[in-house]
Amino acid sequence: MSYKYPGFKRALSSYTVLDNRFAHFYATVISSAEREACYALDGIMHNQIVESDIHSTDTHGFTEAVFALMHMMGITFAPRIKHLSDQTLYGFKSTKAAKGDFIVPKKYLKVELIKQNWDDILRFAATIKLHYASSSQLFKRLNSYSKQHMLYKALKEFGRLRKTLFIVRYMQDVKFRQAIEKQLNRGENSNKFSKAVAFGNNQEILFEEKEEQEVAENCRQLIKNAIILWNYLYLVKLLQSAEQGTAQYALITLQKGNVLAWKHILLHGQYDMDSENTRDEFGLADPKIIALIHTRFWEGQLAA
Repeated sequence: MSYKYPGFKRALSSYTVLDNRFAHFYATVISSAEREACYALDGIMHNQIVESDIHSTDTHGFTEAVFALMHMMGITFAPRIKHLSDQTLYGFKSTKAAKGDFIVPKKYLKVELIKQNWDDILRFAATIKLHYASSSQLFKRLNSYSKQHMLYKALKEFGRLRKTLFIVRYMQDVKFRQAIEKQLNRGENSNKFSKAVAFGNNQEILFEEKEEQEVAENCRQLIKNAIILWNYLYLVKLLQSAEQGTAQYALITLQKGNVLAWKHILLHGQYDMDSENTRDEFGLADPKIIALIHTRFWEGQLAA
């Protein structure tokens, strides 16, 4: 059961990752009762072309252990944490608050715990970095013990240090906060995009097997990426064919907006499947044809 999406009903959740180009390069289907944070690194490590240096998510996608692992991978973890003032800050020693100071540590870090388990922390991070196992698999293993594993305790302790440093920066750096908000807005737009694309069957995946669920979700990601690529191609053509003054105005407008748009795409209706009409001037399949294929797939008219 999940308290985030369907209340007390059983449900699946699609966890997706997109980059600054709005390309959706990773997607998986999980139980909505699972915490998304366990899968944050799975998506990043899946991308073998673009190396991520910063990753943003909402509150459901962050834990202190993830803060630790992101740092070990050389990635700045920048989540938007709900009720940030309720988060506990940690320090190495007692710090007296000066007059006018509002950000001071409330608890101390267990430095010895981190030192004693440092080699295991490095092995844990190396296993993920070298793709011997995914972070979600390793977290599931650690969480399977009846008592909290010592390695997991050490990861959380190191993550508390990284979380504290992040909160201090978040409070002091306006541009950093704005960048996080901008990235999370992209994620919200992507969720709306997904709902628009998966309009059939009340946006539900009706397959029971995990493999079929993954196929259905990846089909949706393929359609979304095809539409985004189509948008890029036509926007480039517009800028190339426009006069200098018009091109500059269009470029400024595009910089304020994004390519994550789909209202100009006919996602349902009747389609002409004649071969002469299935290719555009770029030699690419028309998004309307792609949409038709996706419609038939979600309605069960095409096999996975």
